[in-house]
Amino acid sequence: MSELWGRDLRLLSNLERQNDRSRGSDLSTIQRPEPGRGTDLEMLVGLDNLKQALMLRFLTPVGEMAALGHPNYGSRLFDLIGERNIEANHNKAKIFVLQALGDEPRVKEVKSVSVTKNRADPTRMDINIWLMPIDSEKPLNLVFPFSLEGVL
Repeated sequence: MSELWGRDLRLLSNLERQNDRSRGSDLSTIQRPEPGRGTDLEMLVGLDNLKQALMLRFLTPVGEMAALGHPNYGSRLFDLIGERNIEANHNKAKIFVLQALGDEPRVKEVKSVSVTKNRADPTRMDINIWLMPIDSEKPLNLVFPFSLEGVL
């Protein structure tokens, strides 16, 4: 399965609840297992790479990658910045997430997407996603906190 889901550099520190790109400090490093061999860039494979790929898609505004040949990559969640945390905008967020997931070839089926107002932070939506990755019988759950005040 790791071949199907790919291999990439680790760019996000929290694959469960990442809420920003932390621009300027993206790459993670690890100590090489051999003594005295120094550090290396950390890699993600399999399910962790899929989680990161989905989070990066949500954290990237559509059009940001156009100059690199990917004009439709990303999500429209950023259209909601500055809006109120109300049900109508929760419905828009759900549509934007479903659109982004529809463009991800490693997603076989979206089981559910729910969007709720965060109880502790009224400017934040919590987006809970259940999906089936390709060639897997086990569902994947992602919780994506999204701030309506912009990238944290």
